[in-house]
Amino acid sequence: MTEKETLNPAIIHGMAIIDSNLRIHYAETGKGEKVIVLLHGFPQTWWEWRYIMPELAKEGYRVIAVDYRGAGNSWKPASGYDKKTMAADIHFLIKEHLHIENPVIIAGHDIGLMVAYAYAQEYREETSHLVVIDAPLPGTKIFDAIRTDHRVWHFAFHNVLDLPEMLIAGKEREYLQSFFNYRIYNTGAITDKDIDIFTCAYSAPGAMKAGLEVYRAFDRDILDNKESLSKNGKLTIPVLAVGGTISTSGPLMKEMMEEVCENITAVQIPNTAHWVVEENPESFLKELLKFLN
Repeated sequence: MTEKETLNPAIIHGMAIIDSNLRIHYAETGKGEKVIVLLHGFPQTWWEWRYIMPELAKEGYRVIAVDYRGAGNSWKPASGYDKKTMAADIHFLIKEHLHIENPVIIAGHDIGLMVAYAYAQEYREETSHLVVIDAPLPGTKIFDAIRTDHRVWHFAFHNVLDLPEMLIAGKEREYLQSFFNYRIYNTGAITDKDIDIFTCAYSAPGAMKAGLEVYRAFDRDILDNKESLSKNGKLTIPVLAVGGTISTSGPLMKEMMEEVCENITAVQIPNTAHWVVEENPESFLKELLKFLN
């Protein structure tokens, strides 16, 4: 049985050819006119949204979960891991490959949050709603405060050139298991099977390096986000800021997004740490639908 069949037989998979060096993989379900694009975090893939996708489809949404550049089945170029470039990948997928004309809802968790925000800033007229889930945003005061917290030790480790890849090589599963466990409340949320799926993805040639490059681009992201905010001002579209109740960044999401957005709804999902959409998908989905409706 394939990964697709274990989740939902209605899910289809595709590849968008961005250029000669990059193809972006996506999983899609639902037939609604309202489109929601889901962006995962590190060290995950589109599989992060396995509980959410079928439920949104039942509610009438067309749901597109993307493997951003370097992750999952997407290609792994040597560069382009600043979030503005990664957002451009998503825009090409939506407009040029899928030919979606109406503005989309874009949601991102962790690294996906950073890409989703960059998308909403860069493509304001093509974004109807923004959903940001439990991560600090480069260029904000909250990001500067959080990046020195011992609970996000990986920010500094992943930023070191070449050394992390060498130390993790051959121990990808052990590293990912520890990575998930360090920032989790509901320890049953990410199963051995899920760890196997993520390990397979990040053991592929170039995958771990690509995963770490998204962190090495943070200084570029800080400059890009500050420039966008100065040029365009705060986002005015509806924004849902979601945090886990015991996550490092969870209680700070509202304050952080107030730095860059005007129309914010903030919620904390109970019995969760960082892996919000997997630790308590029912509560997350309830808050998401309340916001969208």
